[in-house]
Amino acid sequence: MTTMAADAEVHVDSGRGTIEDIAGRMERLPMCRHLWRLVVLISLGGFFELYDLFFTGYIAPGLTRSGLLATTTANFFGFQGIGAFVAVTFIGLFIGTFFLGFIPDKLGRRFVFTWALVIYTAATVIMAFQTTTEGLLLWRLLAGIGLGVEAITIDAYIAELVPRRMRGRAFALNQTIMFLAQPAVALMAWWLVPQSPLGFDGWRWVICIAAFGAVIVWFIRRAVPESPFWLSQRGRIAEADEVLSAIEARAEKQIGSKLAAAKPMFIPRSSTTAALPDLWRTPYLPIVVTLIIFNICQAFGYYGFSSWAPTLLIEKGITITKSLEYSFVIAFAAPLAPLIAMSYADKVERKWIIVTTAFIIACAGYGFAEFVQPAAIIACGLAITFANTTLSFAYHAYQTEVFPARIRAQAAGIVYSASRVGAMFSGFIVAFVLRNSGVSGVFATITTAMVIVMLVIGIFGPRTRDRVAA
Repeated sequence: MTTMAADAEVHVDSGRGTIEDIAGRMERLPMCRHLWRLVVLISLGGFFELYDLFFTGYIAPGLTRSGLLATTTANFFGFQGIGAFVAVTFIGLFIGTFFLGFIPDKLGRRFVFTWALVIYTAATVIMAFQTTTEGLLLWRLLAGIGLGVEAITIDAYIAELVPRRMRGRAFALNQTIMFLAQPAVALMAWWLVPQSPLGFDGWRWVICIAAFGAVIVWFIRRAVPESPFWLSQRGRIAEADEVLSAIEARAEKQIGSKLAAAKPMFIPRSSTTAALPDLWRTPYLPIVVTLIIFNICQAFGYYGFSSWAPTLLIEKGITITKSLEYSFVIAFAAPLAPLIAMSYADKVERKWIIVTTAFIIACAGYGFAEFVQPAAIIACGLAITFANTTLSFAYHAYQTEVFPARIRAQAAGIVYSASRVGAMFSGFIVAFVLRNSGVSGVFATITTAMVIVMLVIGIFGPRTRDRVAA
């Protein structure tokens, strides 16, 4: 499959103040502290997004101990079990990415990026005070909707705010900061879930502690400007020029010299005229189908492990305290993987990173299921987490680069929503397989999903590493 050969159009001569000019000026920006600072500010909100997402698995033992949910249920779609809690999380994420993905393209990256944090933080805090299963699941669903909108906005924002030669590293830094949430929530769960400080269930403390930090980050991240690409694609060239001029001024001050003259960049006509119906036609349709299949399957490897790790360890006969301790150690691989990836992120084609990490997940999953020695279990868990977070940084960049800026958030939201469907059913499927086939059966399911990922991306996935963000 070619990437976008069918997009080739005659270039329109441009001067300063056109879409082509904005793209050219963005691409010649130096790798200065200011751009890295913007990536960090965007990623701080993502930290709490992943904290909110990851506590699903880490508070599961506390939810079962409090009597709100059971580990497994007699029926496949049992809404009194952990599987239901996982499922409603991803139902909300699906609604946010599939049905509301148009909002960042319509209202802007900055607006949605700022307010989605408020929505899902408020819903999560309210959920922490629920005393019924129905209330718990309802507010988890609403929090998931906010998380879904936030996730696709962050990806589109970073893809457009940095030049392509540093895009891989920018996504790796983004994922490093975001995945610091995993050891953070694992530590909080290990410390608090087995206890009830001040008579308040430990799992409720795990949820509420992050809210205060999220509020602070909400004020900090308002300093991030709107995407010049988005503004130019909406015809707001003067605003795009103003935002970009401010970024250029900061860059010149930091490097101590004037920026080189920018050359207008070729922008395929489909990038400036693309609409949602174009996704269902060549050249985008094969890419959409490929990414939908990929996202459904990768969700099994990712959330099948991260949302169930403590519970799977308990099913292997490990105590709740030891299970959370092991999970805390394993979680340290989460931010380490994308941090290491910064050294090669822009040198290796992203589709091959995805294929390689899927293979590692399949192999390490077998060991995690079969080994009984603590050191071997932890080593396999570290390998799975390391590969999962490397896979995450690669595909978050990958599935935004293949779509034009005009419909980027909505298009990425549609394909990304497939992962929410996969993750939603993974909750029920893992519970069902765990009850009938044990931990080995769970990882056999994950291995099958990872083999499909390797085949579909390896054979049909387009190359993206040097694509222009416009």
